[in-house]
Amino acid sequence: MTKIAAPTVSSRHPDAKPPAAGTTPWAIKGELILNCNCTVFCPCVVSLGKHAPTEGYCQAWSGIRIDTGFYGDSDLSGLNVGLLLEIPGLMARGNWKAAAFIDDRADQAAYLALIEIFSGRAKGTTGLFKLLVSEFLGAERAKITYENEGKTRRLMVGKKIQGEVVPVKGKDPEKDIVAVNTEYWMGSDITVATATKGRVRAFGRVWDFDGRSAEICQIDWSGPEVAK
Repeated sequence: MTKIAAPTVSSRHPDAKPPAAGTTPWAIKGELILNCNCTVFCPCVVSLGKHAPTEGYCQAWSGIRIDTGFYGDSDLSGLNVGLLLEIPGLMARGNWKAAAFIDDRADQAAYLALIEIFSGRAKGTTGLFKLLVSEFLGAERAKITYENEGKTRRLMVGKKIQGEVVPVKGKDPEKDIVAVNTEYWMGSDITVATATKGRVRAFGRVWDFDGRSAEICQIDWSGPEVAK
């Protein structure tokens, strides 16, 4: 596969800031999965960042499947995104590091739009990234697959992220264990999951989170104001 060069991304790079950034209407609906280094279900979901991760710090990868979406006139439907996140302590205290992988099927307008959304500059639901991320490690195009097979979700970003998560089984195996009515920024209902594979080899990080905490969430995000 021919690798397409991506621009260096910072808050000062003109190519990564389309006109009217922070005022352009956008929306995304789909599904998100996340796997982190917590040994049990992530405390951030219910503590909203007031409780430290189980290891004292957070390292995580995430995958987003966009079923329908737009940013201004750019259609984002059918695209996938991968994220890396590092949080040194309490989530709410910030100082995060982040990186993004953008679906190589995205045209240039959609590529830049997704950087706006996942950097937080587009405001709205993901606007907290602009406040909490102190170092954006970069963004690059990649072949990203997000698959659903029964209850299993898989994210593949080449050899850089190889992830698979499944819901934790409850007393009734047909019903997922779900934290409902939370104030978690991703969505109010979070399915408790675990990673059967959680491997990252990217941006100098080498992580193996097999068997660690995972989440599944249906997302309905928008901006620049969060209005459903």
